Amino acid sequence: MAQPRTGSPPAVPAGLAIGQAVGQAESVLTRLLAGVLAETGTSRETYLALQRLSAHGDAAGRADYLRDLADWLGLDLWAAGELADAMVAARLLSLADGTVRLAGAGAELRDRIRDSIGDITAPLWATFDPSDLETTVRTLREISTRARALR
Repeated sequence: MAQPRTGSPPAVPAGLAIGQAVGQAESVLTRLLAGVLAETGTSRETYLALQRLSAHGDAAGRADYLRDLADWLGLDLWAAGELADAMVAARLLSLADGTVRLAGAGAELRDRIRDSIGDITAPLWATFDPSDLETTVRTLREISTRARALR
């Protein structure tokens, strides 16, 4: 028979605690996103590629965009190129003079997904102090930046 625990549980290292908390939150939020993406018939990679172009002001040189997609989505350059080409063929992006730009259909899709996710999560975010959320975002961005530098 197992002995009942007495005293405090062992301390969890900060990095492990953060990793577990972020992983759990990411898992739940990803499932919410997956539901919205299924409703729109959009792959996760397509949505993330639209988001990455947004980080570039909705336009970027093709080579830079492909390197960014490869890096952020964990793709090789060939797969990133295939993804971008498929999005151009679907008229979500346009390509002219070596520059990838967000097309009207891509902007509409990205906005529809963002709005749907916003409708689902707005009540959740409303329960938090805005300054706590700002601190969390700032901290997670810095963790991401520093962790990427370790690779």
